[in-house]
Amino acid sequence: MDPVPPAHSLRRTPIQQRSADRLARILDACAELLDETGYENLSTRAVALRAGVPIGSVYRFFGNKRAMAIALAHRNLDRYVDGIADRLEGLPATHWRPVVDAVLDEYLAMKRSVPGFALVDFGVPAPPAGDAEGDPNHQVAARLTELLSAHLGLTPDATLERAVLVAVEATDALIQLAFRTDPAGDPGIVAETRAMMHAYLARVLD
Repeated sequence: MDPVPPAHSLRRTPIQQRSADRLARILDACAELLDETGYENLSTRAVALRAGVPIGSVYRFFGNKRAMAIALAHRNLDRYVDGIADRLEGLPATHWRPVVDAVLDEYLAMKRSVPGFALVDFGVPAPPAGDAEGDPNHQVAARLTELLSAHLGLTPDATLERAVLVAVEATDALIQLAFRTDPAGDPGIVAETRAMMHAYLARVLD
């Protein structure tokens, strides 16, 4: 079953499997329509039609399209973390560079394959200003710090948290550039991004 988005992004949290399946269909339809129409033209009615559910089913979970996109972003982040965890299963805890590569490779895989990810990856367009706690890169960095610390046996102190946040911000900007240059992600820019991550994080992980 798909991870259920946090309760604060839902009007009602699904309890039964049938409701959870319906929520998943709604988010799948939202993601598909983001690729086809963009965020500005996204509507709850169009999502309901694509998902094959009554419009009331959409409003049972979401008050508006922004709440729906936020829930999609949370689902993407959960899937991202789960995908990294799967990649880490076969990696030793003694070498950090393959771990950092797994973090980048999973993000690239999602950029290339997940519907709607180009517009709503881990956050919605035009988030409120000044909300660090709700900022998607802060959320990504917090989840990655927890994941990397557990795998590498590190203490998630303020220095590591800050370094991971800076790496996430820089990588986000460079990968956006890579995909603006080439729809599949410019290989040269991706390689430079990987080298930047290794060089920068060596300060705290070596």
